[in-house]
Amino acid sequence: MIQYAVDQHIAVITWAMTSSPMNVLNDDSIPAFESALEQAFADDSVKGIIITSAKPEFVAGADLKMILRNNDKDPTDMLKVSSELNRVFRRIETSGKPTVAAINGTALGGGYEICLACHHRIALANPKTAIGLVEVTIGLLPGAGGTQRLPRMLGIQVALPLILEGKKVGVQEAKSLGMIDDIADTPDEMMAKARAWIEANPKPIKPWDEVDRKTGKIVGKDNVKVPGGNVQSAVGAQTFGVGTAMMMDKTKGNYPAPLEIMACVYEGLQVNIDRALSIEARHFVKVATSKVAKNLIQTMFLGMNEANKGASRPKDIPKTEVKKLGVLGAGMMGAGIAYVSAQAGIDVILKDVSIEAAEKGKEYSRSLLQKSVERGKLDPQKADGILSLIKLTTSAQDLDGCDLIIEAVFENRELKATVTQEAEPFLAEQGVFASNTSTLPISGLAQASAKSDRFIGIHFFSPVDKMMLVEIIVGKQTSDYALAVAIDYTRKIRKTPIVVNDSRGFYTSRCFGTYSGEGMELLKEGINPVLIENAGKDAGMPVGPLAVTDEVALDLVYKIAGQGIQDGAIREDDTSYQVAKKLVELGRAGKKAKAGFYEYGADKSKKLWSGLSDLFPLAPQQPSLDEVKTRLLYRQAIEAVRCFEENVVRTKLDADLGSILGWGFPAYTGGALSFIDFVGVDTFVNTCDRLANQYGERFRPTARLREQAAQQQAV
Repeated sequence: MIQYAVDQHIAVITWAMTSSPMNVLNDDSIPAFESALEQAFADDSVKGIIITSAKPEFVAGADLKMILRNNDKDPTDMLKVSSELNRVFRRIETSGKPTVAAINGTALGGGYEICLACHHRIALANPKTAIGLVEVTIGLLPGAGGTQRLPRMLGIQVALPLILEGKKVGVQEAKSLGMIDDIADTPDEMMAKARAWIEANPKPIKPWDEVDRKTGKIVGKDNVKVPGGNVQSAVGAQTFGVGTAMMMDKTKGNYPAPLEIMACVYEGLQVNIDRALSIEARHFVKVATSKVAKNLIQTMFLGMNEANKGASRPKDIPKTEVKKLGVLGAGMMGAGIAYVSAQAGIDVILKDVSIEAAEKGKEYSRSLLQKSVERGKLDPQKADGILSLIKLTTSAQDLDGCDLIIEAVFENRELKATVTQEAEPFLAEQGVFASNTSTLPISGLAQASAKSDRFIGIHFFSPVDKMMLVEIIVGKQTSDYALAVAIDYTRKIRKTPIVVNDSRGFYTSRCFGTYSGEGMELLKEGINPVLIENAGKDAGMPVGPLAVTDEVALDLVYKIAGQGIQDGAIREDDTSYQVAKKLVELGRAGKKAKAGFYEYGADKSKKLWSGLSDLFPLAPQQPSLDEVKTRLLYRQAIEAVRCFEENVVRTKLDADLGSILGWGFPAYTGGALSFIDFVGVDTFVNTCDRLANQYGERFRPTARLREQAAQQQAV
């Protein structure tokens, strides 16, 4: 697990864990690491220590399963985790022996905190290496000295954003920021530089330490100067005064970790390092035992990893690989699919009705690649290579031999049937045909296919290059083989797949529609649109329900609702249909028309349309902000429950990930289903009943939910 060797009076401690895929700090590795350090400290012949790794990464951070195990226990258990690490890391600093971190790969969170405790940091020039304190992204704060050592090294203005944003940086940027001290081109050079530094610095002392004259031991000194100014300086006052206000505006108070980080750094930089570490430990326990941290770790880290590894993939199907992909339609969605596929090294045939239309789709990839080149993130030759993988055509014959064909044409059944029948014969023998539809049932679309068992839905989100979720829809006749191909392809293009069964609107579109729909219900009732929009953002949604409806397009909402009326799925008095109809008839189709619920200026500004008060007069009594937030969140969550109980969405994890990644349900809740456990199933059922009695049966809890509440079962 932790290898120990002494070579030419220098101890080399090498992380080489066999119990997990990556090196992590956990209940087993921490004592083993401490034991190796103490062996080096006790050996008088050892002049210095090098800490490195035998794996491609350095240390990836703390084992989050260990954090979860302690989440709902006595807080003293979590305090013990932080305190033990702080004791080990302070021993590194104060042992009197120079210690160098030889960072051969990624060092994140607790892994980078090991490096911070060392006297010197040398990183291998590895383009895949990521360095940073990323704890805030999973609801935590650095609990092993990160909030105290980094500001003391870099200054408050440089360090605080890195910690608050959980930013990961490459080796060169880490060097320019001062996060590391040196770079080596080869592993041998890295080790040689580490040895040379130890020889040249036999008794290093950190800037925040001093030697006690009476005992000769290294201790934290009381008055530490912080580069660029301490917390009482003008820089410090501005950073913490303005920064806290900005943080509250950004988090809406829903995420405790950023505010605890601000408080932790502010308090810690006013005392010596040892007292500062105690302060940090208390703040760490506070966030690490919170529901928010538990939710973020479970869904956005452990759950995401599980989904990305293909948790929903049929286990008995051999691995498949899409080498040649056909994309039908070079509009925004088709162009995005072509781009992410070519990035993954897949040969793409981009087909449209004319070469000019197809070329517009390819231009999308060209512009994105050019931006990456201009930012120094991509080599020009590599960009050219990616672009060359996208070949344009108007002929279905050029699709011959495709392992997968994805149609991304307009949401029209007849058009989709036409392109399916034209392209499908050219699939490879084991090829699969997919529809990138967001609403039309897959089983119905599959009727146009000659091989309905090889027909599946692959629903991308816009913009494809930025949105990480892919919703894979299984029709009534879709085979496990087709599902395996879809998941393998999704993983190859580095997206996160969720699997749902066929249904109108599937899972994400159906539930997302309740957010915009409830916004329109509120508007129709005479609730101030400013209150509606603020409530949505305050609850943790990316934008308000009216703004997001403008983004989607009101005419699309009108058409989809109209189709639902024709199909008998919804009634003509449906609020979304009626409200969208009103605005569309006034020429207000949404953002694309520069007129919807909002007015859009030429300078990209937007403001709520003043005419809304004429269409929907304000009610004399306005509800509280909390009541509107409750309606918006509970309406989405109860629809997610119905989808889960109807087996539209197959697993709780897929429901949670789909809600967060697909339509922006607040991550701090863990997702649309975990939200129920977040507030408590009793509270959820009682609140839903109240809302149903007051606003309509759409809020009424299901019978199964009532049973779970009665038995105190989690969802």
